[in-house]
Amino acid sequence: MFMFRKLFLVCIVANTIFLGQILKGQNFPEMVFVKGGSFQMGDNNGDADEKPVHPVTLNDFYIGKYEITVAQYKAYCKETGKKIPVEPNADWYEEHPNASKWVWKDNNPIVNVTWKEASDYCEWLSAKTGQKYSLPTEAQWEYAARGGNQSKNYKYSGSNSANKVAWYDETTYEKGTQPVGQLKSNELGIFDMSGNAWEWCKDFFGKYPSGSQKNPTGPESSPFRVIRGGSWYYVSQLARLTARDGPYPHYTNYNYGFRVVRNP
Repeated sequence: MFMFRKLFLVCIVANTIFLGQILKGQNFPEMVFVKGGSFQMGDNNGDADEKPVHPVTLNDFYIGKYEITVAQYKAYCKETGKKIPVEPNADWYEEHPNASKWVWKDNNPIVNVTWKEASDYCEWLSAKTGQKYSLPTEAQWEYAARGGNQSKNYKYSGSNSANKVAWYDETTYEKGTQPVGQLKSNELGIFDMSGNAWEWCKDFFGKYPSGSQKNPTGPESSPFRVIRGGSWYYVSQLARLTARDGPYPHYTNYNYGFRVVRNP
């Protein structure tokens, strides 16, 4: 039995080294381990679509330390032949006189991607690494944003002060997204889950259930998909941990980005 365990551990280490060699030099997302647990999802004092608060239990997972960056998405586009999302045109800059040409700076979050484009990136990343990546479920997103089992029950991801953790309209002066990881992280060391870019989730958008759930994946169908976290162009109220919205999955703009999850 001892020899079996030793061999098992050697295999794990070897596999980790091999994967590290594959990823070396690649611009892939850095991941943070989130220990599974239970939490109360939603906010009975929030908007109607944040109710009712209901108990959720999740298994362990990994989530991106940062939102997917322009540089990471460019690497994907270069390898696959996909088109990088278009930058704002002259009319957009005329409507936003404070904005600078911020969109495709390498360390900024990629934006202007649809739900399908974000999902396609996850499929490509899975094929490249041999690991299963996807968009986070809405429950995974909220649990991670809350700080998982280290949560201090903040209003925003990592603080009760939006200015400490979130890029939103008053801190960006509506000039655009900001480089990831510049503000305070949350309890798990994850950045920008409040503000900077709205983040696509895997789920269809719909009403919350009233009963307890384990590893929920949202409604079976809906015309809409979930986005979370608020953005550089929106008020701080929408950067709260429980705020949510549900645009059409084929729709996007200069606020919509994403981060990824990986199951162990």
